[in-house]
Amino acid sequence: MSQASRNKNFIVVNDPTSPPPGLERGVYAIGNFDGAHLGHCAVIERTKKLAAELDAPSAVLTFEPHPADFFAGRPVVFRLTPQSIKARAFGELGLDGIVTLTFDAALAALTAEDFVARVLVERLGVGAVVIGWDFHFGKGRGGSPAFLVEAGRRHGFRVEVIDKVEDVGGPDTPAISSTAIRKALEAGDVETAGRLLGRDYSIVGKVIEGQKLGRTLGFPTANIALEPANRLAHGIYAVEATVDSRRFGGVASFGTRPTVDNGPPLLEVFLFDFSGDLYGKTMEVAFKAYLRPELKFDGLAALKAQMDADASQARELLAAPRRI
Repeated sequence: MSQASRNKNFIVVNDPTSPPPGLERGVYAIGNFDGAHLGHCAVIERTKKLAAELDAPSAVLTFEPHPADFFAGRPVVFRLTPQSIKARAFGELGLDGIVTLTFDAALAALTAEDFVARVLVERLGVGAVVIGWDFHFGKGRGGSPAFLVEAGRRHGFRVEVIDKVEDVGGPDTPAISSTAIRKALEAGDVETAGRLLGRDYSIVGKVIEGQKLGRTLGFPTANIALEPANRLAHGIYAVEATVDSRRFGGVASFGTRPTVDNGPPLLEVFLFDFSGDLYGKTMEVAFKAYLRPELKFDGLAALKAQMDADASQARELLAAPRRI
């Protein structure tokens, strides 16, 4: 079976109890893979090559919720990639599937040896696994890369460990990691975040009703409440939004609206050249550039004048050649 034929249909499986059809004896990259960033791509590329060598399917094994969120009992991780975007990203990278395990008390209680025997061998029937240099697993993070290599020998599957990917784009760019991407986003540096991700930072959310103030100012917005753990810098951004398979340029404000109400953080997206009702629809918003911080203006007239300027700047940036 060729790699091309396997990739025609990307397989998405949640909590399998036996090896998923189409992924039997698969080569699995294992990890949280939040961001599915360029550092993860090194693991993915080796997974694909090893799968080709073994004439086996290639897949990702990941976990939801994030283990840190589970142990905290609430969302605490600034998630970089919604599950839907993560699955799409791995499909676009040429993998055959993604398996997601629910990270709950039962999974958290498994020792490293039990995780190997019950999950990797019994439930997935892996032929090989590929992990990053810092991968740890099992109760108390008792399983190390060295442990997994040894366990693989005993259970009859191959294990490969990928070294840390240090940088991308030169000495002034930070090492590729989810932590580095989060720091960039917390500073509003969506362009550096995009370089490390290998694509624009994006969110997915349902459009909700707001105060409709933007409509009175000539800027009707689609409002999305981001997850409480999201720490994207408050400010104004040039964005590109996709809804109903249609893509629009736009300008977005993320913050507390200090001129209006200082309310809970909200993403407000104004789409260029769009008319219609977006309430209740799911929208994906890709952040292209940071324009300015969120400011308090002396009245709505001053706010509207700045919004006009922001929209013009966003249009110019979106029309310019891409730098990432």
